Amino acid sequence: MENLRYRFEHGSRALPTQAQLVGVAGSGNLEVLIEPAPLDGACCVEVNTAAVGFGVIWAAVLGDFHQRWQLADVRIAINDVGATPAVVSLRLDQAVESMLGEAP
Repeated sequence: MENLRYRFEHGSRALPTQAQLVGVAGSGNLEVLIEPAPLDGACCVEVNTAAVGFGVIWAAVLGDFHQRWQLADVRIAINDVGATPAVVSLRLDQAVESMLGEAP
C-alpha cells in the first residue's frame, strides 16, 4: 500500500456541509469520500492505493480535477484498488456532482 497526499491551493468553489461517499473499493475500482473542511481555501486529497509507484500519474489526474472544479475547503479521501486514471477522474466528478447536483 502507498499513501499519497496532495494539496491544491486557491480554490473558489465551496461544497454543501454533508459528506458524500461514492464508489466501492474492489478490484479495479475505488471509493471516494469527499467532505467540507476548514483548509484556508485549499483542497486536500489523501490517496491510499494498492498500486505503488504511480504518484506522478495521481498528481496529473488530481491536478486536472482541481482545475475543473476549483474546490475550496474540501478534504477528499480515496481508497484505490487499481483503478485506471479514467475511472479515478469519473469517480471524483461523480462525488462532486452528487454534492452539487451539477456538471463541471
